Amino acid sequence: MDRNDTLTGGLTDVTGLRVGHARVPGERALSGTTVVLAPAGGAIAAVDVRGGGPGTRETDALDPRNLVQHIEAVVLTGGSAFGLDSATGVMAWLEEQGRGVRVGFDPSQVVPVVPAACLFDLGRGGDWRARPDAATGRAAVEAAARTDEGAPVEEGAVGAGTGAVVGRLKGGIGTASTVLDSGITVAALVVANAAGSAVDPQTGVLYGRYFAGCATYPSPEVHAAAERRLDAAREKNGPPPLNTTLAVVATDADLTRAQAQKLAGTAHDGIARAVRPVHLLNDGDTVFALATGATPLPATNPLALNDVLAAGADMVTRAIVRAVLTAEGVEGPGGTFPSYRELYDID
Repeated sequence: MDRNDTLTGGLTDVTGLRVGHARVPGERALSGTTVVLAPAGGAIAAVDVRGGGPGTRETDALDPRNLVQHIEAVVLTGGSAFGLDSATGVMAWLEEQGRGVRVGFDPSQVVPVVPAACLFDLGRGGDWRARPDAATGRAAVEAAARTDEGAPVEEGAVGAGTGAVVGRLKGGIGTASTVLDSGITVAALVVANAAGSAVDPQTGVLYGRYFAGCATYPSPEVHAAAERRLDAAREKNGPPPLNTTLAVVATDADLTRAQAQKLAGTAHDGIARAVRPVHLLNDGDTVFALATGATPLPATNPLALNDVLAAGADMVTRAIVRAVLTAEGVEGPGGTFPSYRELYDID
């Protein structure tokens, strides 16, 4: 196992951010919701959508030309467009905390703006109607609020990654972080659920490992056996599943809304390094950016933002590798989706 497999940093290394997951209950349910909770008072936020089939909510509010300056939470959810209802539960919880855009004289008179994006996982557990709702969203935000600051983020088939699939493999949630020489932290959390593949069909190497420069090549025999098992699963599963990769890229840098939007856009490069092809008509690939503003950009370097932009894309690639490596295979009435680790015998 190479060094990038054992990195433990994650989105919560950006001080003040918390992450919570919730799963839809039921034996034939394979879906859930993940909430990224900002510090009280909110964070600068932006979004960039590259997929041709997105399902989103409140993304127009993040346009730098529009009114809302800070948001309190971002929702990533399964359930396709039905799952966007999970944001309603998050919105209700935030209102109870008095967190949101103040619209009246009373401090309790707030409207929480909760951007959300969904991925397609309908029927992957066997029950087409088992999808996140407002109760799932509330459970996820409450889970986030209960965590300690800086608590590790659970990865794999949890939250919005419960039913995620990457190509023919089981996908899930992964996260990664880094600290720049300037002291700025940049991190990403990704729900890897793509039509494209994370694996080079010629070698069996994860595309994201090529980027790291330390790819571990499986033997030709192991790779051939993995391909045979994937072919068998594909015949059983029928048509390829629909998809969408979702990400939150965060930093403690003091960014403007326009700078945050640039960060969300360049972070898509990280998806393109780790999944091929990407941004298809039936993908809904969406990246949110959050900036908490705790650390100023170096005033002596007019191009200091470039380091943040580059790191954002890098962390997305690493997070996708983590998502694939931490996912566990699933076999059930909704299909057979083996994990990369079991196919390539990685401990």
